[in-house]
Amino acid sequence: MRVLIVEDDATSAELLEACVGQFGYQVAVARNGIEALELVRTGLFRLVISDWEMPEMSGVELCRQLRNRQTGGYIYFILLTCRSGTRNVVDGLNAGADDFITKPFQPEELQVRLRAAERVLSLETRDLLIFSLAKLSESRDADTGAHLERIRVYSRILADHLSTLDKYRAVVDGQFVELVFHTSPLHDIGKVGVPDSVLLKPGKLTPAEFEVMKRHTTLGAETLDAALQRRPDASFLSMARDIAWTHHEKYDGTGYPRGLVGDEIPLCGRIVALADVYDALRAKRVYKPAFSHEHAREIIIEGKGKHFDPDIVDAFLAEEGRFQDVAEQFAFQKAPVTIDGECAAMAVPSIVSD
Repeated sequence: MRVLIVEDDATSAELLEACVGQFGYQVAVARNGIEALELVRTGLFRLVISDWEMPEMSGVELCRQLRNRQTGGYIYFILLTCRSGTRNVVDGLNAGADDFITKPFQPEELQVRLRAAERVLSLETRDLLIFSLAKLSESRDADTGAHLERIRVYSRILADHLSTLDKYRAVVDGQFVELVFHTSPLHDIGKVGVPDSVLLKPGKLTPAEFEVMKRHTTLGAETLDAALQRRPDASFLSMARDIAWTHHEKYDGTGYPRGLVGDEIPLCGRIVALADVYDALRAKRVYKPAFSHEHAREIIIEGKGKHFDPDIVDAFLAEEGRFQDVAEQFAFQKAPVTIDGECAAMAVPSIVSD
């Protein structure tokens, strides 16, 4: 990540540059706010450390101008100052500053604050990437938007309930719940690699076509894993990969692509498996009408310990009122069977075999 240092004092600028460079960042130095604005215009810098007191343009005014202009992404702004007191803090925050460092600064403190800035900026990157990939998946069929929205809300409801249970308290925290919410729309991202002749087929798939369709799990996982290799610290990519790979696994080991059993299936995959099937059951398809909540409930209960993790079925039953509310809020639209129809097909084989 590139860091722009804005400091008119040559000695302070040199010290900051050496310190930040030692932390592994690429560094550029601007001697005043006007020069800094020109450098920011290049789009290379998303993290700025600026002195407060400078000629021509103060750090506060620089921050204010950056916040008032259109940029390609959020710029994290740290003010370096000798000032203290509530009034100065308020002035800096009102201008749009994200953080403050008091002169003379300690290198250890500076490093910690830079790492915090990276985490904030990575959240924006995460959300943009997830949105872009979800839109890519949606582009194969204009009717999947509501499906993706329902899946993410159903998944969050289930994860949120699990977080209240002693068995999952150490695993499912607020961060896990939000990651499931954000990454579950990527469960079918691998379908962008499925041929149109299979993906867009309006009727039931042949066994050979179904084998092609099943490959979307590994295609999606491999795509996300390639990104994860470049950013191994990106936990959202890890969860997104696991969801894409395992949301068609079954608790009893009869699912695909690897036939995982029970807890071998990542928890996020077990959660999305139920959410995805419920949504497929409730939606109208070429081969079946939209099932009522009660009918879908019966099928999910029947799949407890077979298709679905028993704990997640219990969570669904405890929160079924919220599931019904979501189904009503995001009214079901007509959608091709190929988007998520195999979920319903696996859950209700007697219906799709007719």
